[in-house]
Amino acid sequence: METGTIEREIHIEATPDVVYQVVSRPEHLREWWPDDAELDPVPGGTGVIRFGDAASPDSVVEQLTVVEADPPRRFSFRWVTDEGAVAGPGTSLLVTFDLEPSGAGTLLRLSETGFREKGWEAAVLEEQLREHVSGWDYFLPRLVGYVGRLVSTP
Repeated sequence: METGTIEREIHIEATPDVVYQVVSRPEHLREWWPDDAELDPVPGGTGVIRFGDAASPDSVVEQLTVVEADPPRRFSFRWVTDEGAVAGPGTSLLVTFDLEPSGAGTLLRLSETGFREKGWEAAVLEEQLREHVSGWDYFLPRLVGYVGRLVSTP
């Protein structure tokens, strides 16, 4: 975590085509990551994800901007954008899903970068890194489980 980058690697028992859809399409994202998602999954496309009940003041809403959409190899987006700023280096975090065929399945490599570039003071940087590490550690197994249910459905 000292580098300000989060990296995870998981194997998923599904083709890169299937996994790509699950990490890029809002109807699939809702099944393993946010409680709600609206997203145009093309380069430059934008959208919104929400964690929590929309009626609750505690719900968290994040804007997404798609950076790269190269099916079935890579999908990346920017989020946690500074209020009023255009998503880019220094104003947002970059999440990248790299997908590689592996046997009958897919090796998914996730990276999230841009924490240090946000210019947060040390305590905020550490807290954000901890929260995002915890988040990905929770949500990536849900992605694997969802894909398993998806591909086993007749």
